[in-house]
Amino acid sequence: MERASFIQEFKDRGFFYQCTDEESLVKKLAHEGIVSAYIGFDCTAESLHVGSLMQIMTLRLFQKYGIKPIVLIGGGTTKIGDPTGKDKARKVLTDDDIKCNMEGIKKSLSKFIAFGDGATDAVMLNNDDWLSKLNYLQFLRDIGKHFSINRMLSFESVKLRLEREQNMSFLEFNYMILQGYDFLHLNQHNDCFIQCGGSDQWGNIINGVELVRRIESKEVYGLTTPLITTASGAKMGKTEGGAVWLNEDKLSSYDYYQFWRNTEDADVFRFMRYFTDINCDLITKYEADESTNINDYKKLLAFEATKMCHGEFEAKKAEETAINVFEKGMIEGVEEFFLDRAMLNEGVPVFQLLALSGLVESNGAAKRLIKGGGAKLNQEKIHDENQIVSLADFGKEGITISSGKKKHLKILLK
Repeated sequence: MERASFIQEFKDRGFFYQCTDEESLVKKLAHEGIVSAYIGFDCTAESLHVGSLMQIMTLRLFQKYGIKPIVLIGGGTTKIGDPTGKDKARKVLTDDDIKCNMEGIKKSLSKFIAFGDGATDAVMLNNDDWLSKLNYLQFLRDIGKHFSINRMLSFESVKLRLEREQNMSFLEFNYMILQGYDFLHLNQHNDCFIQCGGSDQWGNIINGVELVRRIESKEVYGLTTPLITTASGAKMGKTEGGAVWLNEDKLSSYDYYQFWRNTEDADVFRFMRYFTDINCDLITKYEADESTNINDYKKLLAFEATKMCHGEFEAKKAEETAINVFEKGMIEGVEEFFLDRAMLNEGVPVFQLLALSGLVESNGAAKRLIKGGGAKLNQEKIHDENQIVSLADFGKEGITISSGKKKHLKILLK
């Protein structure tokens, strides 16, 4: 794969938003030896979710074109919190929390990129390894002098907080300086020449580019991707049920498949370019094909996205389950929930069963679902929220309860 073609595919897939010097970067990629690029992830949860997927796919594209991906885990900056896009300070995590989250994040990323010791294998670094060793006075003298308070106050992430008269601590204000220092450190110790992030990180990235230029007299590059929303304006990766996690212990492969299967019509081909490895020219042909039902392309998107995250076996299983449930009216393969037999001695109101099983988040939500006609028991609509479910309702195969057309659960007794 010719490395200079990286930017072209980056654009073809819709990843490109801004670059500090695109022409120079293309030349460097064509003629330089081993080149590395980094993207940072603060470890605030024990799994990444679909909201991080564009950055993950960017790392995957780096590796495809022989650019060594550096995954920078913000073990140090997580202790501070990035003010970008936030209305309030982030909860401070303990070292144990951060370590646990790092392990989960590497699990998420290992689904998409290869870690190892090879020239273009990905590496994971933790900025706490160098930030925790900084001498504060020396850091202010050597690094702080290169940052303008006037300019930092002009950054959108800071301006919004100040305009809303929301408190921003000095701790958070330091985040952008430390992120700039990360780029300097990675350039000095890992020969890193590219930092990539979402478009909301542009100011922070520019800080790092300029810091390296001033201290090392080197040309390095900032590259940003657009912030993704759905066609209806919703934030990418957020659903009524919460975040769409990448790790299977937080979200099943079936639910992951269903998330993509329920993509809005207007987003299908865009998301194919973003979140699958399907060739861009082939996607363009799909887009121009008016003879195929859009639902067939939704199934293709769901299968390819699930295969990448959970493997082909799980993708096929999720696909078969969806066909059985939605096209054949069968319930095989649906997620199972085990209920203590003793709870049914006096019967359980069906609204409580919906909430207890986790199909909905609360009793109130269950009642609203039933009132709106969206709840089913054994594929029959539930009309009475106080309908009692007893042992007599359970056969050998248990019962199924459903929330709308998309969420189904088989309840078995233990």
